[in-house]
Formats: sequence, structure tokens, C-alpha cells
Amino acid sequence: MQGLLRSVWDEPRPPGAPHRVWRDWALVAVLVPLVVLEAVVRWSDLHAPVVALVITAGLMPTLLWRRTRPLLMVAIAFGTCAVTPLFTGAEPDMNSLAFMILLPYAVFRWGSGREAVLGLAIMYAKLGLAAALGDISLGEAGGGSVVLFAAMAVGAAVRYRAGARLRELDQAKLLERERLARDLHDTVAHHVSAMAIRAQAGLATAPADPAAATDALRVIEAEATQALAEMRAMVRVLRRGEPAERAPTPRVSDLDQLAGRTRPGPAVEVELVGDVDALPPPVGTAIYRLAQESVTNARRHARHATRIEVRVAVDDAAVRLRVSDDGEATAARQASSSGYGLVGMMERAGLLGGTCEAGPAPDRGWTVTAVLPRTAS
Repeated sequence: MQGLLRSVWDEPRPPGAPHRVWRDWALVAVLVPLVVLEAVVRWSDLHAPVVALVITAGLMPTLLWRRTRPLLMVAIAFGTCAVTPLFTGAEPDMNSLAFMILLPYAVFRWGSGREAVLGLAIMYAKLGLAAALGDISLGEAGGGSVVLFAAMAVGAAVRYRAGARLRELDQAKLLERERLARDLHDTVAHHVSAMAIRAQAGLATAPADPAAATDALRVIEAEATQALAEMRAMVRVLRRGEPAERAPTPRVSDLDQLAGRTRPGPAVEVELVGDVDALPPPVGTAIYRLAQESVTNARRHARHATRIEVRVAVDDAAVRLRVSDDGEATAARQASSSGYGLVGMMERAGLLGGTCEAGPAPDRGWTVTAVLPRTAS
């Protein structure tokens, strides 16, 4: 209980409290003539009508600062009504004072935790003092308590809903950042890594075989063109608001490209089992990206590897991916398993309800396995 009270007391103000806007000025401009009209119509029925008119109209400006200074406005409005009977013998009895119901709402909607607690104390202290002095009956005090509580409850509910909405937006932004990080790592980083590896191989073989430099440039050009196309697709999604599923995305059948291109390093063998073309686009793209990242890691880190095997098997319930190589599981390879690549692969599989694991094989090399449900959306 003490922890709950402490958390309420330390609750900060919600962000984005609007300052005075034209609607606030319009509200005051409409209410002030209504106050004057009520005073004229009920002049003979009011106790100290001049004082009641001046106080009611004078408290109207508290509506202009109710969001930015909610506790101060509550203290001014309810404090003024509390001390008025000391001078006039009775509280202002104008119906227009009903506008003050906006102040308890505002203090719970826009105030900090301590401002809400102090405002609650001020409002109920004023109500209790009026009942004690006989200005209102116990029934009226009870009814006033219910009205105040309802206004504060509505303010707290709107505050909670707005906070939940902000948390949802923050979570959505975080998920979008993670998605962009995965896509950048799995597309651009993949092609850049291929260009770097091919450039290193071209430089190493150029003295003995000058034509190797030309071949390296051709491969680098092809990788750069593919990276640029995928980057443009991502930018189109971000800038134009184009749905991501409409952007060009690779499929499982495109895995043959990993084996078909002229690349340095171990050969890539791709085996597809089952109807891979019938997979939903998100699943097919995820399988492609997982295989692409696994092959890139194998080319980069698998020492003395001669072969990389990529196998995709599709059945009625799931699609299974297995990427293995026959290289050495070096310390550098072990360290790379904790990088962003494997994290992104696990996140990508987890978002579709699947799993992804990577580690050294029992005999030799490195193996990545992933299982995704076929009906994942």
C-alpha cells in the first residue's frame, strides 16, 4: 500500500498538455454573458447578488489555465468559494458555478500525482467546511461528493487511456525500429559484406590474374545494384506510406540466387522440398532472409569451409530451414553468434510464431535451424 501511494504521489504530469486555445476563450466568452443573464433574471432570489455575480464571473478565467496550472486553479476557485461565507454569510448561490466541475477533471487529467492528491484534499475540505458551517445540508454534501468523484474519475480514466495510447505508440515505434534494423542488416549489410569479400578476393588474386579484378568489379556492381534496389524499396515504404507487403520481397524460390552467383568462398547447395511457392509472403520472405543471413555468416566466419548446404522442407503444418557448413567452429565464429544477426533472426522467426537456433554441429561446422508455422500471418 505504501508503495502504491508513493507511486501515485510521484506520478509526473502527462506530456502534451495543451495551452490556452481558441476553444477555451470561446467557452469563457459564452459563459460570462450567461452569468450576467442569470444574475439579472434571479436578482431578487440571490443572496448578495452583486458579490455572487462578481465572484462567479471573476472565477471564469480559471478555465483558461486549468490544464497548465490545475492545482492553482482548484485552490483559487474552491478557496474563494470557501471564504466567501465569512464576509457575506452565505456561499455564492448561482447555478453558473457549475462550470467549476471542469477543475477537478482537469487536475486529475493534467496534474501530477501530488497535484491530484492536494487538489482532492482542497475540494473535499471545502465541501466539509460548508457542511460544518451549515451552508449546505448533509444530503447536499453527499451529492456534491459524488459529483466531484465522478469528475475526477473521468479525468483519471481519460488520463489512463491517453497514457496507454502513448505506450502503444512507443511500442509500435520500437517494433518498427527493430524491423528496420533487421531489414537493413539482412539486405544492405548482406550485399555490402559480399562486396567487401569479393573486393578482398580480387585484390589478392589481381597480381597473378589481372582478369580477377575485372570479375570482382562485375560481382561488386551486381551486388551494389541489388542493394540499391532493396534500399529504394525500403525508402518507398517509409516515405510514401506504401504497405510493406506491397514492396518487392524475396521468396523461397529465390534462394537459388545464393548458389547461382559467382562468389568467393565455399559453394552453396540449395535443396527445396515441397510446395515452396504456396507459402504466404511473410513466411517465404522470412525463410529467405534467415537463409541469406546464415549463408553470409558462413562465408564470413567459417574457416576452411568448402560447402554450405541450404535445405528448405515444406509440409502441411510448417516450413523447416537448415543451413550448415563444414568449416571450423572458431572462437570468432562463437563470438559472432551473440551479434545483431542472430538476434534479428530469432526476432524474425519469433514474430511469426516460430523458432530459430544456431550453434556448432556435433562433428564439424555450424548449423542454423528454423521452424516456422506455414499459416503464420
